[in-house]
Amino acid sequence: MSELSAELLILFLLLMANGIFAMAEIAVVSARKAYLKQLADKGNARAKSTLAIAREPGRFLSAVQVGITLMVVLAGDVGGGTLTRVIEESILGFDISTALAHKIAKGLVVAGITLSSVVIGELIPKRLGLANPERIALYLAPAINNLARIVSPMVSLLTWLTDGIMKLFGLRTQTTEKPVSDEEVNILIEQGMHAGVFNKTEKDMVAGVLELDRLPVTALMTPRPKIVFLNLDDPEEANWRRIVASGHSYFPVYQGNRDHVLGLVSVKALWAHSAIGLSTSLKNLMVPALIVPETMTAIQLLETFKKSSRHIALICDEFGAIQGLTSLIDVLEAIVGDMPAQGRRDAPGAKQREDGSWLVDATLSIGEVKSMFNLDTLPHENDADFQTLGGFVMTQFGRIPAAGDYFDHAGWRFEVVDMDRHRVDKVLVAKTPAAAVEKVAG
Repeated sequence: MSELSAELLILFLLLMANGIFAMAEIAVVSARKAYLKQLADKGNARAKSTLAIAREPGRFLSAVQVGITLMVVLAGDVGGGTLTRVIEESILGFDISTALAHKIAKGLVVAGITLSSVVIGELIPKRLGLANPERIALYLAPAINNLARIVSPMVSLLTWLTDGIMKLFGLRTQTTEKPVSDEEVNILIEQGMHAGVFNKTEKDMVAGVLELDRLPVTALMTPRPKIVFLNLDDPEEANWRRIVASGHSYFPVYQGNRDHVLGLVSVKALWAHSAIGLSTSLKNLMVPALIVPETMTAIQLLETFKKSSRHIALICDEFGAIQGLTSLIDVLEAIVGDMPAQGRRDAPGAKQREDGSWLVDATLSIGEVKSMFNLDTLPHENDADFQTLGGFVMTQFGRIPAAGDYFDHAGWRFEVVDMDRHRVDKVLVAKTPAAAVEKVAG
């Protein structure tokens, strides 16, 4: 082997070694600690070692930097000998001075080594490290960590200097894992959906689950005006008419006033007793009602349902007044979307008319209203206590409105078209004249 061939081989090996250090560095930094921990828990010794390095990477990074610096210095030194002389001799054939030929040859060698070092020693290895971080980290990190013990004095010095300078500027020397946020999980699921790992239904379900701890039970409930109550003091025939007309499955039973709920009765129990000729007395068939505060979140409600044998809950305010009724199905629908079933109550609706306007039930939740009309926020949303379109309308007027009253917001006109005594029942939502003209012009 010629001297030039030997020098080029040594230079190539040094660049490859530099690449291994660079690849190990990026792999350890990018490796998913959760995956490494999973392998470590299964008894993988390499995973345990790599996880320890990833959690405390100070000495490892110092060892990597020592290795990279050493490889670069050696590459520069090796490249300054035979290769420079060969190039210089070739340039001298162009009838230029020896001094100039030496400078040109030296410059070409430096440029070539620098380019090779960047591409072969840095960019390509780091791309490979990012493509398979866990796999590469498992193979390289323990070996480089063992190498750190060989050059321990240098590594200790670099680590000490680095920590000292960081402390001098008030910077943290210990790496801490930030907890994963809901937003990050949603982003990962979104990326997984685009990659074909998840489908849209799975993505929407995960988003629904993550929303449960921020969703108040009042956003799930059937509001009080929509609940069919049974009065223990009413004739049995009157209560049966209410049951048959409603199509519901459960009914709150009260005596005196509707805030004095004694329990819940199910249609299933009533029909079963009626079919075999037993008494259908509400007092005998009702079961204790599960009552929860309106401040409870959907995730807390789900936990309450899991701990109890009842899957229907009445929601009360701070004064003990019944505000609405919700069920386990409502929580599940917040996760998977609407699940229409025979005999269930109809959800508050919105019907689009031929002119493009919407006739909306005032009990539609604020979340659904914002989604339907692409509204980011509503006036007084944070400082006023309303959960439905009707509450929003009354807050805007600051009084009990009358049919025909309207106001404009964000390019939409909200007009009260029907009142149920003191309660807003139906609202007509349409583009304001200016917004409609602008849409036509566009």
